[in-house]
Formats: sequence, structure tokens, C-alpha cells
Amino acid sequence: MTTTEHLTFREAGESDIPAIVALVESAYRGESSRAGWTTEADLLDGQRTDPEGVREALAAPGSLLLAAERLGELVACCHLERRAGAGGRDAAYFGMFAVRPTLQGGGLGRRVLAEAERRARTEWAAGEMHMQVISARADLIAWYERRGYARTGRTSAFPYGDERFGIPRRSDLEFELLVKPLR
Repeated sequence: MTTTEHLTFREAGESDIPAIVALVESAYRGESSRAGWTTEADLLDGQRTDPEGVREALAAPGSLLLAAERLGELVACCHLERRAGAGGRDAAYFGMFAVRPTLQGGGLGRRVLAEAERRARTEWAAGEMHMQVISARADLIAWYERRGYARTGRTSAFPYGDERFGIPRRSDLEFELLVKPLR
């Protein structure tokens, strides 16, 4: 069975919070994250998210937490947030994207991203998808560029001192905005 067979999508709910936190943490932090290629373990220690952050995402107006399941088991997730875009066009923000580390590299992430883009375009009439990526993550940025995202050169500071976002192992971290038109 490939990683994308039997994949279903649904909106996550309150009961999914523990599983989503565990999935996001496993994909980005600690030794378990090294089983996949999305690890941030060389850049950050500490947490990537927590139950309160996931709960806030679930409760926010214009927000959708998408769960991807294979045979009833959570294997990936992402968060979409409806935002005002440039020139009066609605945009969607894409974040909290995680794929189980042992399933990375098999097309699952592409399917989740495509479903997120489809929902933003069809349900919200979003003209663009926005995301922020740690600029030191050249491999991840290249992956998004292959899927039509463009680097904007617009950066924002990493929230040093706020351990809700992790404990930096470097002093040069920043986020870069990536944008993709949704046609």
C-alpha cells in the first residue's frame, strides 16, 4: 500500500487535539523527527505546538484544521486561515503542516497541500495561499517552490524568547513569506 492510498480528509475537532499535537511534535522536534526530512531538530529544541495553540486554531473564525487519515489513523494535518489579501483579494494562510515522519517522501504531503489549496480556492474563493517558512530551511523552501510557491523576500523575526515556538539553537532564524496564486 502506498502512503496516499485510502487517504481521507476531514475537519479536525476538539477530540483530535492530542493526536495533532503528537503528530506535529513528531514531525519537527526530537529524535523521532529525524525519521523524516522535515525535522527542525538541528534548528530548534522545545515544542513546536501545544494543546492550547491547536485549540486556538480550531476556535478562530475563518479557520480550518484539516486532518488526513489513512484507514482511520491520523497521518497528516494542516491549518488554514482565511485572510484579506493584497488588492482586496482573499487569501488563505497555510500552517501547522505535518506528515508522520515515517511516511514522508511518498507523496502524502503533496496530497495534503493540494487538498488545502483546493479548499481555500473553492470554499473561500481565495486567490492566493500564503505561508511562512524558516528561511534556513532551503530544502523545504525548494519543495514548496516545486509546487508553485514563490519566495517574496519579505521576512519577519523569529519569536526569540517565546518558548511556545521552540528554543532556538541558532541566532539567525527568521521567517520568509512564500506565496502561490490559486487559479
